[in-house]
Amino acid sequence: MDKKQSAAILCFVLMLGLLAENLQASSELQLQVSQLQGNNQMYGVTQGSLRPQECGARCTGRCAKTAYKKPCMFFCQKCCAKCLCVPPGTYGNKQVCPCYNNWKTKRGGPKCP
Repeated sequence: MDKKQSAAILCFVLMLGLLAENLQASSELQLQVSQLQGNNQMYGVTQGSLRPQECGARCTGRCAKTAYKKPCMFFCQKCCAKCLCVPPGTYGNKQVCPCYNNWKTKRGGPKCP
């Protein structure tokens, strides 16, 4: 084997090494992005993940289908201000926000819509 072939093989091996490192870094970055996107799906749903100024919009969505919009909005915003989360959808799903789920009235009924 002459020097040119040895140099070509060495370059090829180095290129493969760099390519492998690049692929590994790319897959790690892709994993981080998918984890962030997964966390983003839970934004506003998990306890403490909302900012107080975001409660109005979340409660508007939560109370969209009720016939009692005023009381729904009042209590939803009160619960959101305390818990900083609003369950997804217009009904149910309270298990994702324990504070919202566990806050009860004096009679023991649910405080949050």
